[in-house]
Amino acid sequence: MNRITSPKNGRVKEWKKLNSKKGREKANAYLIEGPHLVEEALLHHAAISNLITDESFRIPTNWHTGDITTWVVTSSVIKELSDTESPQGVIAIVEIEKKPFEINPQGTYLLIDGIQDPGNLGTIIRTADSAGVDGIILGPGTVDLHNSKVLRSTQGSLFHIAVITDQLEKWIDRFQREDVIVYGTSLQGGVPYTNENIPHGFALLLGNEANGVTTELLKKTNKNLFVPIYGKAESLNVAVAAGILLYGLKQN
Repeated sequence: MNRITSPKNGRVKEWKKLNSKKGREKANAYLIEGPHLVEEALLHHAAISNLITDESFRIPTNWHTGDITTWVVTSSVIKELSDTESPQGVIAIVEIEKKPFEINPQGTYLLIDGIQDPGNLGTIIRTADSAGVDGIILGPGTVDLHNSKVLRSTQGSLFHIAVITDQLEKWIDRFQREDVIVYGTSLQGGVPYTNENIPHGFALLLGNEANGVTTELLKKTNKNLFVPIYGKAESLNVAVAAGILLYGLKQN
């Protein structure tokens, strides 16, 4: 194992840059932290290049690290790299991979239009994984997929499901050509999701927390849906709405 004792080490400085979007894009890599995320990444064969552990951390015997370069570092180095108040003693550097994304006419997909809260996006990915979604497309204006708060909120689901970043317009067109119905989410011109019967695969379009789905995209959908509100709340959190719609549409 390799050893680093100083937070001022040049390699540590390079790793720390991965805490910014600019640094991740330049290095084509991102940082994950904590035993759970690292174990999920290992189990699902994410492209981990470096495993960094605190001196007191013991790598579990069921972790198959193979040819991954492993570093033992001081707690001051871990603290330098971590963006949490209580570092968990293990960090991994993961290369950003382009995951294959094929449309299955019987599949379920999410289109994300400008969701900006990291916790919302991470929770949506985790919920989509639980609901058996086949793939997620993040449109422009959406928070960076590899933001540390997004990663933590996914609880490892990022490694179970294909998530890509691309223009949503072209994917709406592609889904419709493949006979996958595209549902927007909007109170304006929408119908309650409980009225809908799903004969085959579908793609669900979710919008920005404050402004919803852009008008241009709503015009391209096959139909727009909303979740009925029976109480006095004005709206639902987008991640909560995503869960209701995904499970509700799959059961209709």
